[in-house]
Amino acid sequence: MSSITTKDGVEIFYKDWGKGQPIVFSHGWPLSADDWDAQMMFFLSHGYRVIAHDRRGHGRSTQTGGGHDMDHYADDLAVLTAHLDLKDAVHVGHSTGGGEVVHYLARHGESRVAKAVIISAVPPLMVKTAANPGGLPKNVFDGFQAQLAANRAQFFYDVPAGPFYGYNRPGAKPSQGVILNWWRQGMMGGAKAHSDGIVAFSQTDFTEDLKKITVPVLVMHGDDDQIVPYPNSAPLSAKLLKNGTLKTYKGFPHGMPTTEADRINADILAFLNEQHRATGREADRSLAGKA
Repeated sequence: MSSITTKDGVEIFYKDWGKGQPIVFSHGWPLSADDWDAQMMFFLSHGYRVIAHDRRGHGRSTQTGGGHDMDHYADDLAVLTAHLDLKDAVHVGHSTGGGEVVHYLARHGESRVAKAVIISAVPPLMVKTAANPGGLPKNVFDGFQAQLAANRAQFFYDVPAGPFYGYNRPGAKPSQGVILNWWRQGMMGGAKAHSDGIVAFSQTDFTEDLKKITVPVLVMHGDDDQIVPYPNSAPLSAKLLKNGTLKTYKGFPHGMPTTEADRINADILAFLNEQHRATGREADRSLAGKA
């Protein structure tokens, strides 16, 4: 297995396939690099070099007891990009991974980066505060931690079987394979990392990070996201970015890179093929529904 070791002794597993312009994928909580299978295979077939790592405490990386915060996540990503000496890279992050990408760009600079894509991402800030009245109450995330501590295996089945992929919606057609693959990835990681990760993805304020980023960023979000509610996330992030483009998907769930892979992949590819866009441009706020 390919891995790197961070300065605090954590082994970070990664996949690195193909040649060409590199695309680096950062996964969501509590998953692994495997969650990007549909994207890795698609972009590999289109001539890109595709790279994805397991976040510390997740998947095949070390189940360390500490460092489960956005600073360490961003620093681990920086170690990986430096180790592979990536240049002109595209960073794609889903959910918590979107926060990781934003924090990496703001914390480590853009010298190695061409563009970025954040999908169903947690920025600017998920938790409700006086300055963020549209956020979710902290007791929602406390409840996540309590369920994880009480019965992680059941919790990690209920999330993908319900809100993550929108399988709790009327007329939905749940895929048992997708549900079990989410469960498999989650259970590979460490409970401590997953518990601390809830705090990291819910309480980190990315507002100032977003303001620092100058490379083109595609912000993709479904308006039926039950994990990271749309109104307090994607539109706000797109406005804070100097060069952000918002794409809103009618009826798409949080896990749309899996359930709507064909559409998401095609739209990312189109974004990568575009020339540098005008600052502050916003794309269609309501794209067509499921194709």
